[in-house]
Amino acid sequence: MKIVKLGQQGLEVPAVGLGCMGMSEFYGQAENTNNLKLLDEALEIGCIFWDTADMYGPFSNELLLGKALANHRDKITLATKFGIKRGQDGSWLGISGSPEYVKACCDASLKRLNTDYIDLYYQHRPDPEVPIEETIGTMAELVQAGKIRYIGLSEASADDLEQAHKTHPISALQTEFSLWSRDVEESILPKARELGIGFVSYSPLGRGFLTGTINKREDLEQNDWRLSNPRFSEEAIANNLPLVAKVKKIANEKGVTPSQVALAWVLAQGDNIAVIPGTRHSKYLNLNWAAQAITLNNKEQEELDTFSQNFKVAGERY
Repeated sequence: MKIVKLGQQGLEVPAVGLGCMGMSEFYGQAENTNNLKLLDEALEIGCIFWDTADMYGPFSNELLLGKALANHRDKITLATKFGIKRGQDGSWLGISGSPEYVKACCDASLKRLNTDYIDLYYQHRPDPEVPIEETIGTMAELVQAGKIRYIGLSEASADDLEQAHKTHPISALQTEFSLWSRDVEESILPKARELGIGFVSYSPLGRGFLTGTINKREDLEQNDWRLSNPRFSEEAIANNLPLVAKVKKIANEKGVTPSQVALAWVLAQGDNIAVIPGTRHSKYLNLNWAAQAITLNNKEQEELDTFSQNFKVAGERY
């Protein structure tokens, strides 16, 4: 198992974690009995870095993990997030980073997760109406109170990251990063490295596209949110398939899967990077977990780098 050090405060996690969002929402029908079995299996193989958020479900994803954590809390590195407001009915209510909201969200998450501490607590999105120093200052109070152990940010700019880090050490930045989403390489990833902050890549498989299993919109379930995502329009899918073909070519040559090549590429971008691919299936959990042992040689790395840098991905991320 490859261990990644996130930040300078002592947080260490497996290089491959588990994004749990799709177990409750966004990616088609999910069933909790199977989800709990998968979480038990993740624990058994050592995939013990679990990622959730209060808004997934909404709220039901934390409740699911709360059940899975029973009798296993000390074995799991648990990450959750606050900041994107949703109603119980699923409505979207904006973003908040106010001190009162931060404290209320933390207490609510602790209750749903059936735990008295959160290992890594992220601000899900910066609030443009609240200075980030104010939000991080409140999170620092939660550290002092023992409710959270480490502080993280999600989808924050390089400037936000620097200002937040001055207020309290930031352990991790979680942002989308993959062969088809490389924007962070321009300024955000270099800033994280400069400050000694770990990086957690969400959607490292391009929301499943880089696995090679999505060739047309009909490959997605009717209630899959990707059907409303710009990168999954008919035109975008057709345009973006050559990138998948390149990943498949290298995977075939290595005798591994496209998903493993895509994950290995992200992990090769730095010793401070972990990935949290999501899945509801045992087969893919184990394939993803095994990706940390796969090393791309210089030729393979250069081929993927050059192709993806020059390839124009169709469709915005959101």
